[in-house]
Amino acid sequence: MPALSSALSALSALATVAVLPLAGCAPERTEHADAAARADRADRATRAEEPRREPAAEDRRRPAYGPASPSAPAQPTPPPPYRRWGLPKPLAPAPGTPDRPPAPRAAGPGLPPVVDRVPTRDRVVFLTYDDGAEKDPRFIDMVRELRLPVSMFPTDSVVGPGYGHFARLLRAAARGRCDRAEPHSRPHHPARPAVRRPACRDLRPAEQAQAALRRPADPVPPLYGVYDATTLRAAADCGISAVVLWRASMQINDLRYAVGDHLRPGDIVLAQFRGPDQLKGATLTQMTTRLLRRIQDQGLTVGRLEDYL
Repeated sequence: MPALSSALSALSALATVAVLPLAGCAPERTEHADAAARADRADRATRAEEPRREPAAEDRRRPAYGPASPSAPAQPTPPPPYRRWGLPKPLAPAPGTPDRPPAPRAAGPGLPPVVDRVPTRDRVVFLTYDDGAEKDPRFIDMVRELRLPVSMFPTDSVVGPGYGHFARLLRAAARGRCDRAEPHSRPHHPARPAVRRPACRDLRPAEQAQAALRRPADPVPPLYGVYDATTLRAAADCGISAVVLWRASMQINDLRYAVGDHLRPGDIVLAQFRGPDQLKGATLTQMTTRLLRRIQDQGLTVGRLEDYL
């Protein structure tokens, strides 16, 4: 019994020794937890005291989720029409109320007048286009976009059967400050007007051309500017109201003057429907751009011949 009692006492002592270290660890764990809690509270208090930062502009544009999407590239602004056609500035509009002179004087009793200039104080000149061998669709765009008033005198034997092109050109001009399309006298070779009296079929367009252009024969230019009293009498018999000449004609790069060395207000300017084969590689639109530049350089603009004549 004494031995059993001694063994029980020894076991009790060992249990006490094992319990004491474990009990000592408990306070240590509590102190660490308290310290962590205090640090967390201090950190939250510090963040609460800091001023709130506004998001940057790029952050505000950025979507809430996912990567920032790249912005779409800006579309270039198309150039204005005058720049697209190579002019340094817009073509000035003609006066809204034309300074229209009295009717031109007849070339003789019962004869139509011969006109190469309209006496007006408005700083305008008038563009006429002859023949019609070149049918450049870009010229239709140019006339429409620049609102360019032109008078067309196509030659039936050269135009046919391309009447549709000139009908479209006339419609394009009608959206702006259109003038008219009239026939050029025919046939197209150097004329000797004193040899014979031209018939009306030589001065008016063929029925097909007249129907396509839907214009009566009114002013008409004689071939190469050649005419005499016989031509004028034939024009009068055919109901032609005026024989149109010109003070200047456009070459490939510059103007050739029939009178003087510069344009004057009211001058009629001759151009022709020509293409690269006749213009040494230049196009009809390029030639017209050069012509408009010469007009602008002299402080003038383009008027509508029908408003003045």
